Amino acid sequence: MTELGQARKLRNYIAGEFKDAADARTTEIINPATGEVYATAPLSGQADVDAAMEAAAAAFPAWRDTTPAERQRALLKIADAFEERAEELIAAESENTGKPLGLTRSEEIPPMVDQIRFFAGAARMLEGRSAGEYMEGLTSFVRREPIGVCAQVAPWNYPMMMGVWKFAPALAAGNTVVLKPSDTTPESTVLMAEIIGSIVPKGVFNVICGDRDTGRAMVEHPTPAMASITGSVRAGMQVAESAAKDLKRVHLELGGKAPVLVFEDADIAAAAAGISEAGFFNAGQDCTAATRVLVHESVHDGFVTALAKAAADTKTGQPDDEDVLYGPLNNADQLAKVSGFIDRLPAHAKVEAGGHRVGDKGYFYAPTVVSGLKQDDEIIQNEVFGPVITVQSFTDEDQALAYANGVEYALASSVWTKDHGRAMRLSRHLDFGCVWINTHIPLVAEMPHGGFKKSGYGKDLSAYGFDDYTRVKHVMTSLES
Repeated sequence: MTELGQARKLRNYIAGEFKDAADARTTEIINPATGEVYATAPLSGQADVDAAMEAAAAAFPAWRDTTPAERQRALLKIADAFEERAEELIAAESENTGKPLGLTRSEEIPPMVDQIRFFAGAARMLEGRSAGEYMEGLTSFVRREPIGVCAQVAPWNYPMMMGVWKFAPALAAGNTVVLKPSDTTPESTVLMAEIIGSIVPKGVFNVICGDRDTGRAMVEHPTPAMASITGSVRAGMQVAESAAKDLKRVHLELGGKAPVLVFEDADIAAAAAGISEAGFFNAGQDCTAATRVLVHESVHDGFVTALAKAAADTKTGQPDDEDVLYGPLNNADQLAKVSGFIDRLPAHAKVEAGGHRVGDKGYFYAPTVVSGLKQDDEIIQNEVFGPVITVQSFTDEDQALAYANGVEYALASSVWTKDHGRAMRLSRHLDFGCVWINTHIPLVAEMPHGGFKKSGYGKDLSAYGFDDYTRVKHVMTSLES
């Protein structure tokens, strides 16, 4: 679809109904694999935010009072429905993002469904600590309760999966949700609203489309008790500042600049292959991507050669091409941002592979490897969020650790070595929310995902993520009455 008149029309989902924006404003949605408009979505304003928050607040008391078993059944039905309608979700997500259809089918739908089922189980574990008498004549116990209405903002790199990470623990704990997808990727989230809305009571799950002003209005709205965002550091800081005005809880999953430490005893061929895939998957548009490789000087040159070859063997292309590892960057601005990092490389840097746009249709960028970099270079310190892997050399373990921790991000990292003691030492001292050893990027529902420093705070997935969507209440009762 190239003309606006032919474009599909997406709508908000509020109180169980699909609705246009109150003032009828829309924004164009572009398929990044073609660069062409294929849909329009509401550009929601204050009236739409008010309506969604009112619906979520009205639905909260009844949803809060459902039993854990009822919420579990609802989430299990959602998981089953996602499986049954997987091909629709895959098509929508691919159109949103340009992702390869096959990889979306194999790498996103199964973990999404598993994560929903995990939180369905967590709904049945909403217990407080056991009761006890800590003062004579009085018994204390702890209640864990839902927080209330949750305002949630999902990113454009994984619209479906990040939507799951947000709504599943929130609903499992008994909260109601107003979720906003990115302004560039609303289609799969609107489809999820149709599926979820057919299972939960109206108002429990609401979706409004819009831009950063829409998100700001959600966070500043007096109704939500919690604001949750996955996005940039800048956006996270703005959310934290806005939420502070009325002391909302804040859950922030922000940027990353994952260090990958490769030691001289590592299997260089296996490391290069694994790091290449973990760095280029989803066009490097992953906050945990293996973007910043630190290699011992004794194996540096051999590793760079192996990584450059792996990059040269990696393909990007259209969603229906089964041989590609990744699709386009999400939007024209992101293509310009990634290109800008390469254009501004210092003279001492060397592009070992890639470093250029692919084709003139869509937002494709070649798998890129850059060596010869210094710790204070822009491309080392700042998040590229594209298919770009940098390589630095280190002399010993202390220098590797200093380089690894010497950025403002602290989300994910990995260590490649056969020395168990070294791996354990580094896992203790690496200042990142996740440390992988001889692998990089696998996630499981049972383990937490979240970072430190400017990567934000709060955890997704796991029982820790579930806890973030609850509050703790102390109840004390007299034994004399």
